[in-house]
Amino acid sequence: MSQFRPTGFQLLPPVVKNLLIINGLFFLATITFESTFRIDLTKLLGLHFVSASDFHPYQFVTYMFMHGGFTHILFNMFALWMFGNTLENVWGGKRFLIYYMVTGIGAGIVYIIWIYFQMMPTLNDINTFLNTQEIAVLGKFTSNHTFVLNQFSGQIWLDFQEFQRNIRMLSVNPDNIEAMQATVAFMTEYKEFYLNQSVVVGASGAVFGILLAFGMMFPNSVIYLYFAIPIKAKYFVMIYGAFELFEGVMNRPGNNIAHFAHLGGMLFGYILIVYWKRKGELH
Repeated sequence: MSQFRPTGFQLLPPVVKNLLIINGLFFLATITFESTFRIDLTKLLGLHFVSASDFHPYQFVTYMFMHGGFTHILFNMFALWMFGNTLENVWGGKRFLIYYMVTGIGAGIVYIIWIYFQMMPTLNDINTFLNTQEIAVLGKFTSNHTFVLNQFSGQIWLDFQEFQRNIRMLSVNPDNIEAMQATVAFMTEYKEFYLNQSVVVGASGAVFGILLAFGMMFPNSVIYLYFAIPIKAKYFVMIYGAFELFEGVMNRPGNNIAHFAHLGGMLFGYILIVYWKRKGELH
């Protein structure tokens, strides 16, 4: 039985080393720009839903280098070093970088598809009200939807307070044209706000792709969970993949982890590895 243990930073191949450096620089830049210039790099470089005003195509690449906190980047970079080190030494830098970028972008694509189905019911309800401007439609929406707004949301929080007053006025007098116009204006504003709230950051999709590749290339290698519990790579990958699928399907409230993005990285990684093997480029 072969075993796998990290070999040390002194043996880092160039692509993994540069990815670690770039991710670190992006993380420091995020903190610096926010504290010094009040510029939110997550808003600019994180991956937004394609219909959002903050979306830009380049975000399919830049989101991979952004992270939501120290723990987030620490675990991603540790996994990149631990598994990517071996893969790059076996594949070479060019193939490893192609794999990393394909799985990362693929993870973003799967995330967008997943979030589309998550957001569509709410967006359809908003559009129905904007098109019909019927009180009954608005009442149904406000009863079923939770407005994730607070005093830190900016101007829209004040507009939301006015919106609530207008709803009360419309409940008394449905023919109040001024209140209806103000309500339509807020719902248009809220639609844009809602679209921009879904943003994903992190190298996790690419890292999960690397994890899958390691499990496929070295299935019987032993990984030490928590540096103590031995488990074969193939079983580790299967268990982790099943866990991500379970968590993604459950979609627990308050869970901000993009599980389907992780699965997307594994899916695109699997497709790419199978493609390379069929071409005889991997053994």
